Amino acid sequence: MQDTDRDLLPEGLEDRLPQDAAAAAQVTRAMLDAMDRHGYDRVQPPSIEFEKSMASRMAGVQPRRMFRFVDPASLRTLALRSDITVQIGRIAATSLAAAPRPLRLCYAGQVVTIKGDGLDPARERLQLGAELIGSDSVAAAGEIVAMAIEALQAAGATGVSVDFTLPDLVDTLAGTDGHGTLPLDPERIEAVRRELDAKDAGGLVAAGGEAYLPLLSAIGPFGSAIERLAAFDTGGALTSRIAALREIAARVGGKARLTLDPSERHGFEYQSWFGFMIYAEGVSGSLGRGGSYAILGPRAGTEEPAIGFSLYPDALIDQLAAAEQPRDALFLPLGHDPAHAERLRAIGWRTVAALSEGDDARKLGCSHVLQDDEAVGL
Repeated sequence: MQDTDRDLLPEGLEDRLPQDAAAAAQVTRAMLDAMDRHGYDRVQPPSIEFEKSMASRMAGVQPRRMFRFVDPASLRTLALRSDITVQIGRIAATSLAAAPRPLRLCYAGQVVTIKGDGLDPARERLQLGAELIGSDSVAAAGEIVAMAIEALQAAGATGVSVDFTLPDLVDTLAGTDGHGTLPLDPERIEAVRRELDAKDAGGLVAAGGEAYLPLLSAIGPFGSAIERLAAFDTGGALTSRIAALREIAARVGGKARLTLDPSERHGFEYQSWFGFMIYAEGVSGSLGRGGSYAILGPRAGTEEPAIGFSLYPDALIDQLAAAEQPRDALFLPLGHDPAHAERLRAIGWRTVAALSEGDDARKLGCSHVLQDDEAVGL
């Protein structure tokens, strides 16, 4: 019986062929270089860790999205990472616990989930990002947003736009800290969050959040939306948040188009006071998100503030690969001078050496052929 599925890949996984792999390497290098220029040091955590470590270090981490299996050595449950951010938090709290703060780290690697997100069936994605550990101040937020924009632009993205949000908006207004101006019964808070996130006016009223309805209009281009949010905040509970958003916008103004959706919660499960999504022209969906959060501190029972971003540039890589022109390559016939070929590579030529008389320069994708020690176009 013939094995018809021997070479199939599991759903949501795919190979990157030469042109796409080259674009992925170029994007990764450009983004990491942009982060390095801002003083962010790269770390490389392992792709597999103990499930308990990854699941307990940050609110919002969902173990059910991870591939899990038993380690034959320790007999403990391991998990294949679905998010590198939590691993950076572990490194900061353990191996780099004594490092000066704020600690600036960046990373790049593959992450895998059991299921894709929404309409995107991909279960493996490239994740790149940066984390600033030890501060979630407005200045730190401005640095992180500006660097995310710069990293994408360095990789070839155009028409970058950033959408700001306030993940703790409902908690702040409802007064979970005792200082809210639009109090809610504790059992209604989650429903109000959900309906605001869904932009469902009827559902919001039914959930007991009628006073929150004006937030549904504080959405759109940053300049006008922030004014509507300020007009809504008659009690002053959001004064510091609004001032912070204005300051961050001033820091990155002109570098990207800015919008505001203060009640957006999807994808910001572990962010605290500030969050943002980032997009680029011609690329469907968002390219990443970021914001402020807390990690477990070096000492038991303590937390440390942090802020960062994660970029998922696979769609950008596909776009760049499709637009990439074939690279020049120099065909080296049998009997060529290896020393001369080495000199040509040293000045930037990409060479393809013949291995037999039957090798054809055009079929091998070459644009030039070496003749009498000169590169001659085909």
